[in-house]
Amino acid sequence: MIAGRLLAWYDLHGRKDLPWQHPRTPYRVWLSEIMLQQTQVATVIGYFERFVAALPDLPSLAAAPQDDVLALWAGLGYYSRARNLHRAAKLCIERHGGELPRDIAALSDLPGIGRSTAGAILAQAFGLRHPILDGNVKRVLSRYHGVHGWAGATRTAEILWAHAEANTPNERLADYTQAIMDLGATLCARSRPRCDACPLKEDCVARRDGLTVLLPTKKAPKRVPTRQTCLLILRDAHGRVLLERRPPTGVWAQLWSLPETDSIDAATAAAHKLGARADAFAPLDPFVHVFTHYRLEISPYLASAAPLPRVADGDGVRWCSERDIAALGLPAPVKKLLQTMHGGTVQMLGGGA
Repeated sequence: MIAGRLLAWYDLHGRKDLPWQHPRTPYRVWLSEIMLQQTQVATVIGYFERFVAALPDLPSLAAAPQDDVLALWAGLGYYSRARNLHRAAKLCIERHGGELPRDIAALSDLPGIGRSTAGAILAQAFGLRHPILDGNVKRVLSRYHGVHGWAGATRTAEILWAHAEANTPNERLADYTQAIMDLGATLCARSRPRCDACPLKEDCVARRDGLTVLLPTKKAPKRVPTRQTCLLILRDAHGRVLLERRPPTGVWAQLWSLPETDSIDAATAAAHKLGARADAFAPLDPFVHVFTHYRLEISPYLASAAPLPRVADGDGVRWCSERDIAALGLPAPVKKLLQTMHGGTVQMLGGGA
């Protein structure tokens, strides 16, 4: 087992001042684990602190409007995590007395919580013995044990889970879980791992056999497709911008965003459908936003004639001032577009708030 060496290293070098560790409550551990999925610690810290300042516990999260939750998450990406977090909080109120369940099956059954995340929550929040296998841990175990094969393949995943189980100790579960994640995030990094400083270097197969560049095995690359879209900036006489709520599924689901069309030819018709008049659209600088599975080429267009606010605000469409936009969850590229239109803050062209 590697636990003894890992814990000794953690005592000297591990991260012990992360905000979710003080105080370490089940809610704070859960929130941090969801935020840390596919996101680095340095990025998460500021979002975490703002989130818990606004929604300090599970009941307050469950009671919050979804727009408030998404606004707190805006910019962190992978918005399904925020929607699942909100749904899970409501289910905890309904089914588990307002608390996270301590049973791994019940915990894993909540939206957004898989086997590894459940194990991390139970180990760190309750000191229960459950292995984890996030990206950092996969890298450590793949290299240490010399496991070949892409970790997403069923057989490789089974092997790595077996190693994770065998190496998990019976005590200091919270510290061990943090230690193996820290090792993968700091010393056993993807590129240029600092093997000389690693507490596991003496019997690491990848170091011994010169395989650190090859392990863990990368997924065979796929061609990343490119898609195109047009975003429409429609303003009323007060300088407010028309926003639409996105559909409940798909990219940026349920966030507020600018109206979107497949081509500029469809823009005028789309504006009329929304109840606003736009005689013509002036192109702004196009830009690219990269998602995990595709690149989105975005062409923004600004109405050159002020639209008429014939559409009433509702669940699916609303006119928004600068103050309104600051309080809503907008996709990062849309928020950036509105910011760069006028000097780095979300201000509307053409007038007041």
